[in-house]
Amino acid sequence: MQLRQKHFIDSHKGATPLTVLICMACYSQWDNPTAWLYLATHGLYGLLWVLKSRTFADKQWEQPCGIGYGLVIWGGLTLYWLTPWLICSKAIHAPPWLMGLSLSMFGLGVFFHFTSDMQKHVTLSLRSGLIHDGLWARSRNPNYFGELLIYAGFGLLAASWAWIPALVLGAFLVAVWIPNMRKKDRSLSRYPEFAEYKKRSKLMIPFLL
Repeated sequence: MQLRQKHFIDSHKGATPLTVLICMACYSQWDNPTAWLYLATHGLYGLLWVLKSRTFADKQWEQPCGIGYGLVIWGGLTLYWLTPWLICSKAIHAPPWLMGLSLSMFGLGVFFHFTSDMQKHVTLSLRSGLIHDGLWARSRNPNYFGELLIYAGFGLLAASWAWIPALVLGAFLVAVWIPNMRKKDRSLSRYPEFAEYKKRSKLMIPFLL
C-alpha cells in the first residue's frame, strides 16, 4: 500500500481521544470538568475527521507521502496536543462561561467545516467547475473557517494559558492554511467567473477576511 498524507493525518486525529485520556490518567484529572469537555470535543472531532476521510475524503490529502514527511506531519499536528497537556498538567478549571463559549465555537466550527466539505464533495461528484454558492458564497474556504473556530474553541479551555495554543494556531494559519488557500485561489483563477466571485467573497472568514 502506498502511503499518503491522509494516512498520517487520519491516524493522528484518531489518536487524539486516547492521548487526552492518557493526559488525564497521568495527572489524575478524572474529576476535572474542563478535561472531560476537552476530551468530548476534541476527541469527537478526531473521530469525525476519520469518518469524513472514509466517506467524503478531501483529495488534497491523497498525495503520496514518504515516512519522513509523514513523521513531520505527525510532529506538527502533535502541537495541538499542548492544550490537553496544559489543562491536565496545570489542573486548569475553566470558568463555566468560557466552557460554554468553547462548546459554542466547536459546534459552529463543526457545522462550517463538515457541511462545506460535504457540499464540495457532492457538487463535484455531479459536475466540475467553480463552487460559489451555499456556504461557499461568502467564503472561499468555509472549511478552514470551521477549523479555525474549532481549534480556537479548544484553545480557550486552557484559560490563562490560552496564549500557547493561540500561538500554535497562528503558526498553522501562517505556515500551512494561508499558503494552501492562496494556492487554491491561483488554481481557481482559471475559471472566467472567478474574478467576480473573488470580489464578493472573502478568503476565509465570511464578510471579514
